[in-house]
Amino acid sequence: MISDEKLEALLKELLPKYEERTRRSRALFERARKVLPAGVTYHTRLFAPYPLYVERAKGSRVWDVDGNEYVDLWMGHGTHILGHSPDIVTEAAAEASRIGTHLGFENPYAVEYAELLSRVVPNLEMVRFTNSGTEANMYAVRLVRAFTGRKYLVKIEGGWHGGYDALHTGVSPPFTGPESAGLPEEAIKYTISVPFNDLQAMEEALRRYPVAAVIVEPVLGAGGCIEPVEGYLRGLRELTEKYGSLLVFDEVITGFRLSPGGAQEYFNVEADVVVLGKIVGGGYAGAGAFGGKREIMEMLDVLKYTDPRSRPFHGGTFTGNPVSMKAGMTIVKYLSDNRGLYERANELWEQAKREIEEACEEKDGACWATGTGTMVGVHFTRVRPRNVREAYELRWSRKAELALHLYSRLNGILYMSEKMPHFLPSLIHGREEAKASVEVIRGFLSLL
Repeated sequence: MISDEKLEALLKELLPKYEERTRRSRALFERARKVLPAGVTYHTRLFAPYPLYVERAKGSRVWDVDGNEYVDLWMGHGTHILGHSPDIVTEAAAEASRIGTHLGFENPYAVEYAELLSRVVPNLEMVRFTNSGTEANMYAVRLVRAFTGRKYLVKIEGGWHGGYDALHTGVSPPFTGPESAGLPEEAIKYTISVPFNDLQAMEEALRRYPVAAVIVEPVLGAGGCIEPVEGYLRGLRELTEKYGSLLVFDEVITGFRLSPGGAQEYFNVEADVVVLGKIVGGGYAGAGAFGGKREIMEMLDVLKYTDPRSRPFHGGTFTGNPVSMKAGMTIVKYLSDNRGLYERANELWEQAKREIEEACEEKDGACWATGTGTMVGVHFTRVRPRNVREAYELRWSRKAELALHLYSRLNGILYMSEKMPHFLPSLIHGREEAKASVEVIRGFLSLL
């Protein structure tokens, strides 16, 4: 395999080229550092030696402040499933804004959207809206604990569920303890992390602890877009039923991405509760929801549980906001009515993954492509990783991901992240964009 020394030399060679073509981004970064910690609004958007500052986007492309054009494989953290600013969605949001940007009362748009979601998403008999995927996970955890009367949660190593305290553990090595300063150990006292694609470890945890719910991304997202092995998700369904726990699918990424009905439909496995975000808001802020079977969701019914301490709290100033309701409803209806988009896109990106693997094989198995449908991960490991622990521990270098990210930027491809490359293209990305994505991997490997 390639040595870290050679990769370090490559980084030194590429950095001046990046600095030359992104001078305005560098100037903005220097300004931003005075008023934004690290010069960014979210640390994952920071990359070496400084981030790009994107000023506009349309379709599958974005443009930075220096005028450079990129194929966007990040798509607003996976939000823009129909590309940036699709006309049908922006027009619906504009109409909603004229109605009122925030009504502050119950409105018909939330009712119409909830009815649509209950028809499109399997087992989502009732739903509540939130303002983000993090919020949706937080309220879902309260719900499952209230319904089962149990405290313990089991999550997957590498699984990302937002910044909520009880789930902010087991994300990155060593997969123990809090993932953030300021988060006390007590906040994760009842959270157990186990490896993905390991039913034995899951059963051991369920046998040992009274678990309220198992919370899992059906396909790992920030954990490198690693797919479930055959029978894994169905095995989780059987184990949770065996031990009296609930199964929660965090479909903040997979929801409406793998199919209109998300991972439940795609893998034909039922969850008790599903968490939604990103696409559910139609590309607008306030994107979050959680829902599931009626008997569980009715724990939130203040008409049935009049004592506030007998029910889990859910609320929020901007929940059911008409702009996100109309935008989300428009996009989900369009996706449900145009299912052929999924067949084309999933085939396109499955082929892209095969071509990436072929390029890796030509370079003595230097890397592997993982994922499902329009979720693509690239791993510089000695063997194909089955979980995030392997994705970190089996790396043959600590510099390859950094060098690939910089090389991709210089060749018109944007994605996240430097430490765990993964792509979340939209359904409108075509063969041209898929080919460019493959070629940047091929070009990088040839350069090495």
